[in-house]
Amino acid sequence: MRIETVTTLASLDAREWNAVAGTSNPFVSHEFLSSLERTGCVGARAGWEPHFILLRDAAGIAAAAPAWLKNQSYGEFVFDFSWAQAYARHGLAYYPKLVIAAPFTPATGPRLLVRPDLDRASVVPRLIAAVESCADAMGLATTHVLFPPAEDRQALAAAGWLLRRDCQFHWSNRGYSSFEDFLAGFTADKRKKARRERRRVAESGIRFETRLGSDISESELNHAWALHRGTFLRHGNEPYLSRAFFAEAARTMGDSLMFKLACHGDDIVAAAIFFIGADTLYGRYWGSQDEFHSLHFETCYHQGVEFCIERGLASFEPGTQGEHKVSRGFEPTLTWSAHRIADPRFRAAIADYLQREGASVDEYAAAVRDHVPFRSELRPQDPLELP
Repeated sequence: MRIETVTTLASLDAREWNAVAGTSNPFVSHEFLSSLERTGCVGARAGWEPHFILLRDAAGIAAAAPAWLKNQSYGEFVFDFSWAQAYARHGLAYYPKLVIAAPFTPATGPRLLVRPDLDRASVVPRLIAAVESCADAMGLATTHVLFPPAEDRQALAAAGWLLRRDCQFHWSNRGYSSFEDFLAGFTADKRKKARRERRRVAESGIRFETRLGSDISESELNHAWALHRGTFLRHGNEPYLSRAFFAEAARTMGDSLMFKLACHGDDIVAAAIFFIGADTLYGRYWGSQDEFHSLHFETCYHQGVEFCIERGLASFEPGTQGEHKVSRGFEPTLTWSAHRIADPRFRAAIADYLQREGASVDEYAAAVRDHVPFRSELRPQDPLELP
């Protein structure tokens, strides 16, 4: 197999790329990544410069890593600003760095992509070696793989990469037949609070409409985008993803993109934007124009759970942070990243830091687990996933 680097996804055939990316996760699909590229959300000016690393054989792309050269750390959701500052204090360059990830997406998904007709166990180490070779050829101080699944994480650890963990809150479908069936597993007081929360939204005159990318109107898309942008502006930032991106994603991704529109009379007063994988719903963005009691929880969480139950989806990942999710049936779940640090001195220091940080994350996740709303006999008994 020969190594090839690609600086624009437009140069790759969509079917050939998707053959290695698979169909389970929307964020590594050619449709998602090319929508980012065509609308300028990634590129050198956006701080996410494509530098995809491929292995090719006689049949085409055998393996690939969706890699990006970065001169900053925004839009990653795995925070290494203090590492960059430590390099700067020692007069060393931390940037540019190589990041293997789905841009702006704190969701676990495939990162070391292998064509399904090949022996993954033998190809993945070759792909990791190719990534390391490319990073060394460019003289990069660090390389990072963000939110890899277990099989990728284990392969990277075997290759000597450092592992880092964090905690999110995910929902799991235990064969629920309805939202009420889901609530039946709550303790009485938590069940009562959830019902009251939903009732307050309904009593406000709010109704919800679901639009997939394939059937949302331009007017509805404009409303959803404006509400989403408003959330970012209130925090002093423009959103990472443009209105043009969502229009392009609606066109190319179709039913993998979903909007929940909260309507009051003839007005759309809130909207949440989701992506749909083979067995997982991913909550990404939300915005509202008026204050309605509990509307955020209903739009972003209860409506998503209800959608998963109706569609038979196994899990719901609503994004980063938010302990308020726990009382609504979301459980602490470890997420991961892997890091290659070229300088042995910094590698040793970061390894020590990650060991201490990881112990704190484990303690936090275990403590939060004690507050899930389920009755004692339904509380998860399996240990949190560790390296």
